[in-house]
Amino acid sequence: MELLHSGKVRDVYADGGDLILVASDRVSVYDVVLPTIVPDKGKILTRLSLWWFEQLADVVPNHVVSATDVPDEWEGRALRVRRLTMLPVEWIARGYLAGLGLKEYQKSGTVSGVALPPGLAEASRLPEPVFTPTTKATEGHDEFITYDDVVAEIGADTAAELRETTLEVYRRGAALAAERGIIIADTKLEFGRAADGTLVLGDEVLTPDSSRFWPMDEWRPGRAQHSLDKQYVRDWSSTLDWDRTPPGPQIPQEVVDATRARYVEVYERLTGTRWE
Repeated sequence: MELLHSGKVRDVYADGGDLILVASDRVSVYDVVLPTIVPDKGKILTRLSLWWFEQLADVVPNHVVSATDVPDEWEGRALRVRRLTMLPVEWIARGYLAGLGLKEYQKSGTVSGVALPPGLAEASRLPEPVFTPTTKATEGHDEFITYDDVVAEIGADTAAELRETTLEVYRRGAALAAERGIIIADTKLEFGRAADGTLVLGDEVLTPDSSRFWPMDEWRPGRAQHSLDKQYVRDWSSTLDWDRTPPGPQIPQEVVDATRARYVEVYERLTGTRWE
């Protein structure tokens, strides 16, 4: 197999007409891969994505060909997937105000050109979920863009279809998670076109790397929330004196353990199955 791309977390290999997508235990913050791994992280991301792909199968087709027809060395953390031509947009849905969305709102009262009500605080629930796309930067940071920018990039029909699909994935996921006591504050999706032109959900879906998960019984607007996702590592790294450029700092063992525990907890609460 040929290594086509090594990303911050995933490695992509060519295998005949398919791709092998391997989720590592690497952790990145602020687009910097940190030198410390979180054990089982890649397997949790893979297994949770598979579970969500199944839940969302009637909403949008996905890229998975097989979760078992992969090299033994990557069992549990790799997927055989279809080759897609990925679209140059990060498809983000927000139901709550947090992260970069909060910062953008505090500057302008809008996120990706979407006007939001005045007076919202950190972690406020939005009146309805909103679509807030960003660029998909190969270097540097993703930047907010408007829906009109997306239309100009990929065309009105595709933009409209995928905006609605992004919001429906969020709505469906958020409703299912709420039944299990979890708030999905926001999530990021990636889509591509298959060889036949079909729009397909790729990469990962509704994982603690791509989404913000909060315990519903601890949600209190106006402050930072207890997170069951990568935000815990971001928060730890923000307390350090480093310039957010490589090489990143080593993660202390207690932070590694607490991060893994959060990923396991959200997996178990969402899927209803014990992590083994």
